[in-house]
Amino acid sequence: MKRSITGFRRDAAGDWTALLGCGHSQHVRHDPPFVDRPWVLSAEGRAERLGESLNCVRCERMELPSHFVAYHRTPEFSADSMPSALRADHATGLGVWAKIVVTRGTVRYCVPDLALDAQLGPGHDGIVVPEARHSVDPAGDARFHVEFYHAPNSERNDAFADAPG
Repeated sequence: MKRSITGFRRDAAGDWTALLGCGHSQHVRHDPPFVDRPWVLSAEGRAERLGESLNCVRCERMELPSHFVAYHRTPEFSADSMPSALRADHATGLGVWAKIVVTRGTVRYCVPDLALDAQLGPGHDGIVVPEARHSVDPAGDARFHVEFYHAPNSERNDAFADAPG
């Protein structure tokens, strides 16, 4: 998935990494003749790349950034009590990850952009990637809740100011 570069930092070995809007980071080394990125060597070159996109394979693998923290949890939903908008394609905002936690039964979880159509159940959570369109459909008497995550010390994303619960 394409993700915007929001900043840069050096890793423990001194190599440059791009910070992505999803919360992941990605090395952007200048290592000729294998990788030619002379722009990473100057502050001006890095500044010119802010906002450009890189492909994030960790998002494609639905890897919740390990340093992210939970900041909101919905009440437990059933097929009857869940907001109808969850059945339709919807998405979280930039930098907002979520986890669909099923406590009873099964919930169908679809993410068209990642070609995912999965059945979630207790112990098999669904990871929601920022800005990825998705839908959920609980079967029968299924019960689930959603936990939202963001980077530590970040403000809550305005897209969820009206989130259920």
